[in-house]
Amino acid sequence: MAAITAALIKQVREETGAGMMDVKKALTEAEGDVARAKEIIRAKGIQAAGKREGRKAQEGTIASKVVESANGQTGYAVELNSETDFVAKTPKFVEFADSVLEDAVKAEAASVDEVLAAASGDATVKEAVEEAAALFGEHVKVGQFAKVEGPHVEIYAHKKSAEMPPSIVAMIATDEAGAAVAHEAALQISAMGAQWLTREDVPADVVESERRVATEKSLAEGKPEKIVPKIVEGRLNAFYKENVLLEQSYVKDPSKTVGDLFKEIGGEAVAFARVEVGKGEAE
Repeated sequence: MAAITAALIKQVREETGAGMMDVKKALTEAEGDVARAKEIIRAKGIQAAGKREGRKAQEGTIASKVVESANGQTGYAVELNSETDFVAKTPKFVEFADSVLEDAVKAEAASVDEVLAAASGDATVKEAVEEAAALFGEHVKVGQFAKVEGPHVEIYAHKKSAEMPPSIVAMIATDEAGAAVAHEAALQISAMGAQWLTREDVPADVVESERRVATEKSLAEGKPEKIVPKIVEGRLNAFYKENVLLEQSYVKDPSKTVGDLFKEIGGEAVAFARVEVGKGEAE
């Protein structure tokens, strides 16, 4: 029996596209015979996993939870993608997404890379995801990841239909007083898709770009040059009102802003995040 070395496992993985655990099992069964191991992998239909990597995985679900932490609470959200909604809504896929979330929480992950590197049983999340691709027969991947921290964290998970798992997760961290309206704010985040908490959070290059576009648009419309600066400021304010959470009109009462909600109860929003299936970076 040939020794099953890391180099041997790597070779078979590269040649078949199968996951590490499947390769180990096949090599063990084949007593180190590479050709026989590859036959075993083909027979079990695992080899196709590698070919799936080139296919788009834009469906899926988002697993999320709030845990107690040193500074209050921490909210985690992990997107797990599949190719089809048929796979995304199966109980096994949802359970696997929950297990990835648990691994991320245990590792106190702060990025997608840290989620993938987190321990998952005897392997890593990255390796577990590779194994899952063979199980589900589709390209499976970890998509977006979000984490917010504060005295109180609220999560709202939105389902597009009753039979589907969550496809949008909104999380908001508030101070203790702000907890009273945190759920309403989470609903707002889910529905209206704000990008920043305050206008001070908007990157300078984004503001400059918006200012430039507004200026050029105003001049192209034939507006007198002397009033263009005022028009530009008005359009910038409209941009903030659309994209900044605390400046958005509250959906249930447009006469007030989300910021007003917090002011009325003497509370404060600390941070927020919104994750929507299929809206991350393109593969």
